[in-house]
Amino acid sequence: MANSRSGETVTERIVRVLETFDADRTVQTTAEIGRRARLPSSTAHRVVAGLVECGLLERDEEQRVRLGMRLWELALRGSHALRLRQAALPFMERVQARVREHTQLAVLENGETLFVERLSHPHAGANITRIAGRLPLHASSSGLVLLAHGPEELRERVLAGPLEAVSPKTVTDPALLRRVLAGVRRDGVVVAPGTVEAVSTGVAVPVREGRGRVVAALSVVLPRSTPTGPAAEALRSAAAGISAALGARRP
Repeated sequence: MANSRSGETVTERIVRVLETFDADRTVQTTAEIGRRARLPSSTAHRVVAGLVECGLLERDEEQRVRLGMRLWELALRGSHALRLRQAALPFMERVQARVREHTQLAVLENGETLFVERLSHPHAGANITRIAGRLPLHASSSGLVLLAHGPEELRERVLAGPLEAVSPKTVTDPALLRRVLAGVRRDGVVVAPGTVEAVSTGVAVPVREGRGRVVAALSVVLPRSTPTGPAAEALRSAAAGISAALGARRP
């Protein structure tokens, strides 16, 4: 791809345009996209027009722009996340039937926790995570599992900080976080009360594939007063089932 005068490639500008969309901002004008992507007006109009032409973006009746179905279609073809979700969903449904709160699946992506699936009961308690949403690795039960089993270089980089607090109970002390991660690797489960929201507790376990490599974290979010033992048992059983479906050997 050709570079702009700033040295930025066309691909980088396209990514910046697509990143302006999120769950709360599904429709925008081209001017809004340009401003949020920090692109000159002419560049924003050119990039958006090209993406509309190939179906990655769509225009509504008012000429506002939204993500196109073509983008969704391409993203799912051969996607590792799709295979993971397909393997996990039957087991997630069993966990959800037992806990009747929130059951979710997350992966490590670009140094963050990315949630790729979530099941929620209509009357479940608080939970700020959403599908395609992200959280810092140190700030949720899923993230702690992924960080504990992730590359050592990543773990040391996160421990070097800064460790920002998502809630007053988020672990922000590097020495304490190191002990928590060691406990996750030792016990195969983490219970994280209040690390994202004060009223909730996250419980998470690793999901493995192949020769035992951790590829995801399976978790539930419970009200703070709910006992976590039954949920942890259900998660362990479900994670074993998912791992088997992914072809994992016993670790």
